[in-house]
Amino acid sequence: MNITSSFAPSSSTDGSAVSLGQSFKLRNGVAIKNRLVKSALHESMGDKKGRPLDCLLPLYKAWAEGGIGLSITGNVMVDQRARSEPGNVVVEDERHLAFLKQWAEAGSRNGTALWMQINHPGKQAMIGLNKETVAPSAIPFKPELAPFFGKPREMTPAEIEDTIVRFGRTARIAKQAGFGGVQIHAAHGYLISQFLSPHHNRRSDKWGGSADNRRRFLMAVYRSMREAVGPDFPIGIKLNSADFQRGGFNEAESMDAVLAIAEAGIDMVEISGGTYEAPAMTGSEQPIKDSTRQREAYFMDFAEQVRQQTKVPLMVTGGFRSVAGMQEALASGSLDFIGLGRLMCIDASTPQRLLAGLDPQYAVSPRVSGIGYIDRSRMMEVIWYSHQLMRIAREGQARPNESVLKVALTYLVGNFLKGEFSMPKFRAS
Repeated sequence: MNITSSFAPSSSTDGSAVSLGQSFKLRNGVAIKNRLVKSALHESMGDKKGRPLDCLLPLYKAWAEGGIGLSITGNVMVDQRARSEPGNVVVEDERHLAFLKQWAEAGSRNGTALWMQINHPGKQAMIGLNKETVAPSAIPFKPELAPFFGKPREMTPAEIEDTIVRFGRTARIAKQAGFGGVQIHAAHGYLISQFLSPHHNRRSDKWGGSADNRRRFLMAVYRSMREAVGPDFPIGIKLNSADFQRGGFNEAESMDAVLAIAEAGIDMVEISGGTYEAPAMTGSEQPIKDSTRQREAYFMDFAEQVRQQTKVPLMVTGGFRSVAGMQEALASGSLDFIGLGRLMCIDASTPQRLLAGLDPQYAVSPRVSGIGYIDRSRMMEVIWYSHQLMRIAREGQARPNESVLKVALTYLVGNFLKGEFSMPKFRAS
């Protein structure tokens, strides 16, 4: 299948290569002011019931004022009974609509587009958060992660249909609150990713088996959301190029998924990869080829393959560290947006530097505490960087050189030893 579209290519009207500061118009007419996107992050700024906390407002204001073109929220869950980690925000009805409007306003300042990422964790839910864990099939985590994630129960067909409706409802509320778009989280081992994977999805009904059947849930979620928000409201998707697991979702199936969702009308595709069991999205587990290291982007090769098949707007997140690397990626025409993740955790003004032609002030690196069972869970990346987001919200800036061990101990004392499964709470300075 080869798909053409009316999307604008990554070149200027005079045929010259685009710059980081050049705007991009989606096919529905919505313009993104530049090519820099804050990819979704684990903000962990909800309370135990999923209510969003006030600290989201100064954080998103800082990002908007820092010059980012598009800001995508951390994963907002569609079901209070299914949270992935402490601090998840849950939007399953309109009870928090007044605050969501404030959030949308804060994050949309300075001409920034703000999209809500919408998600369900499936089996990828930390143990102790929910009464039970559900997934496409009852496939447990491998032994080293099993103590952190409980064995899931297979979802019933009725639960699958209910979850599809929930994705649409949350998208509708996001639009009602004033968010400029939404993003489907179909990557990193969460529920939609699990449905796509032959390793995680071993169902024998219409939701499993063939690749087409395993894509059925994703396509149904998209249709539910599109019906809820209308034809002109932006919907993006975050999709793995591969799971990097034996017997899992591979590049060939990912390509088919991209083409199917592009044909259905998706407005932007963000390419990432990996799961908690094989976290390629952080670059900390999978071996990185020299060519990838030189080009910086972890998933650039796959983006090039996608661009040969479709003109759907593409965003690549992971590995970018210099202005030259970002500009080279854009100039290649293989992508349209540069996704920034952990850089935005340690310096909210990074976009301003990049747009001025300056490299980031700080370097991103894997965070290891030295506490074996925490490091084996691979949650230190989430914990340390989430802690820095709280610093930005509370103090106006992160502490890029803060001790990883100190943050880990703070997390242990504040959460596990006290029996409180939540991230440190925001307190005004």
